[in-house]
Amino acid sequence: MFGIIGGGSWATALAKILTGRKHSINWWIRNADTIKYIQQRHHNPHYLSSVNFDVSLLSMSANVAEVVKKSDVLVVAVPSAFVQQSLEQSNPADWKNKKVVSAIKGLLPETNVLLNYYLQQQFDVPLENYFAVLGPCHAEEVAAEKLSYLTFSGVDVMAASSIASEFITDYISTIVNHDILGVQYASVLKNIYAIGAGIAHGLDYGDNFLSVYIANAADEMAGFLKKFGAERIVVGINEGEDPVTHRRTTNYAASVYLGDLLVTCYSLYSRNRTFGNMIGKGYSVKTAQLEMNMVAEGYNAAKCIYNINKSVDATMPIAEMVYKILWDHVKALEGFKRIEQVLV
Repeated sequence: MFGIIGGGSWATALAKILTGRKHSINWWIRNADTIKYIQQRHHNPHYLSSVNFDVSLLSMSANVAEVVKKSDVLVVAVPSAFVQQSLEQSNPADWKNKKVVSAIKGLLPETNVLLNYYLQQQFDVPLENYFAVLGPCHAEEVAAEKLSYLTFSGVDVMAASSIASEFITDYISTIVNHDILGVQYASVLKNIYAIGAGIAHGLDYGDNFLSVYIANAADEMAGFLKKFGAERIVVGINEGEDPVTHRRTTNYAASVYLGDLLVTCYSLYSRNRTFGNMIGKGYSVKTAQLEMNMVAEGYNAAKCIYNINKSVDATMPIAEMVYKILWDHVKALEGFKRIEQVLV
């Protein structure tokens, strides 16, 4: 049985997919009033309110330990900054033999680590039981049932394939790979670059500049991932085909790497792009955060990656400048004048 931890837009979209497949789910939502509202009105009052649920398939609780205990596969879909706060009511015994699917596109800002490291340290969840579900996939398009692709990644590819099969619908296609660390870091980095794309838009740069910016961001991201030891970085080279799906194997040009970067930088649904656009127009970080009803993961990610790269030592002038604009109070226009000089 699936359990979902989180009550935001992406958690709601994943709940829609699973209940659309007639799965009964356990669903942790922090606010008891929201749970009561969904039970009575059949939709989330705060996110994707167009999605109506068959509430007979929903077992909702504000007690995270209860949801963890009752579920076999747990989908964690809370903003990375709130992971520790959200899971603190549970204990290692609750997580024993559970499979965990991360739907988080960020690093835990207190420790600069991915969710799998935190779960392993705090709850003894082995990497073999850990998976990630990543895009490119905006929750709003899932709500509208527009065709989208989800990549499920895990070191146990057979288990990842089994989990992925439960998410296939007329509007969701799934892809499986085993680059569990690479795909997660790619999802973190693309949010940073999307904030930069938004800043550029707010500063009134045009599409011509943005295309060059994103191409350079993609190259910069690949350089970091390669130094970090991630797989599938070379574009244009595929190692045969998947024996089950008969698709060619993924590389860095695939959807979970480059595709997710593109949609997050370009789409009007992108919260990171929206956040960056506000910064480019002169909003302070705090004001931009107050204006948004959702978390822009790239804000904390910029600081996390800046600190991680002190040991990785990849060449990352774009990500570093986005960090400096957000955290060191470099003026957006001044920062992008410097970025202009490093683009090739």
